Amino acid sequence: MAEQDEQRITEPDAPAAGRSRTGSAVALARLLHHECTRLLQLYKERETFLADHTPDGGRMVSLSSDQEEPSAEERVQLLHLALRQCLGLLHCLILKEEEEWGELEGDYGDMRKTVRARLEYLLRTTKALVETDDVTLEVTPDHQCVEETDGAGGAFGLKLWTFRVLLELIHWADHAAQTLHVLHKEREGTEEI
Repeated sequence: MAEQDEQRITEPDAPAAGRSRTGSAVALARLLHHECTRLLQLYKERETFLADHTPDGGRMVSLSSDQEEPSAEERVQLLHLALRQCLGLLHCLILKEEEEWGELEGDYGDMRKTVRARLEYLLRTTKALVETDDVTLEVTPDHQCVEETDGAGGAFGLKLWTFRVLLELIHWADHAAQTLHVLHKEREGTEEI
């Protein structure tokens, strides 16, 4: 059963029945946002000391555009770059957690795999929507996993850093849904998905 779910997540960019490609992309980003939020909830259940914690620091992933008012397509291209960085952070998070605690099983481990697969799928989807002859987009993770986790170091520092990464994933999944919705409105001429 889990293998079938994994296959459904990673299938090619065929629009859902009755949905345009942009509408499917918006729905996918919204689903990713929901799953990232659930992943954070599961993490907080494991690490109860984080229940009322607000992490220090700003965005881990940030983008800047050379243009003052980028088009919807250019905003999706920038979003794609941010999502690649998020995927890199997620790959790094998985690597660091497995080094520290081994293979994580249960709901958190399963949801983490689902989020990774869904994020990879969203990257392929955004690439298919806005890649042109002049713009080539990559879908591989954009992160080297060389930075230190948050200041405290050790297992505690890793837990705080993981919390920040999960918040970053939620932020960018929400941003993806909003940005793709703008593209959908422009291309399809409708708010409806």
